[in-house]
Amino acid sequence: MADLGLRKVASVTDEVLLELGRPVAASVRRVAAAAVIRNPWAGLGLVADLQPEVERIAPGLARMLTDRVSEALGGVERVEAFGKAAIVGLNGEIEHGGALIHTPFFGNVLRELTEGTSIIVFSDDRLPAGEPLTVPLWHKTAAATRSHYQTCQIRIPDAPRPDEIVVIAAGASGPRPNARIGDRATDPVIRLADLEDPADTAAPKNMETVQ
Repeated sequence: MADLGLRKVASVTDEVLLELGRPVAASVRRVAAAAVIRNPWAGLGLVADLQPEVERIAPGLARMLTDRVSEALGGVERVEAFGKAAIVGLNGEIEHGGALIHTPFFGNVLRELTEGTSIIVFSDDRLPAGEPLTVPLWHKTAAATRSHYQTCQIRIPDAPRPDEIVVIAAGASGPRPNARIGDRATDPVIRLADLEDPADTAAPKNMETVQ
């Protein structure tokens, strides 16, 4: 594996068992795994071509983080939803984080290892060390499946340092707790005109002219 400039790896796992004091219909575990790496472009000014470092670093990060997510969820077959994210330290560009997660060298590896087909939903930001980032997730093969729209949050107290990037892969073993708002595939067709009250759009009557 290429030298990733890796300083540390962190992960967060949560599992909701009760919702409003009642057991959830199906317990769901959500996991975010994060790698804190040296920003390979830090101190170099505006680098025009990010591709060489992307090809060198991104596949190894994707494999390492996806393996950790799959293991925490109990195997690839337990991964139903996925997401990705990056936090860039204050001396870097948002584009540095985007370069490491938005190309096929990261996304395609994550998708193949989780047996997914959906575009991977994401978040990214430039933040000081210790700030949290919310990572969105959705279904790995059916992105329009509304029940799997959910988030997890990760915070690393000492990262990213100004010249670091935190790269994150996330997954969930199922839908939101007690999901029950239907699905886009079965939604009725709704138009704005159908929602307007005719009384609200009628021309006002007997209005006095304001001088």
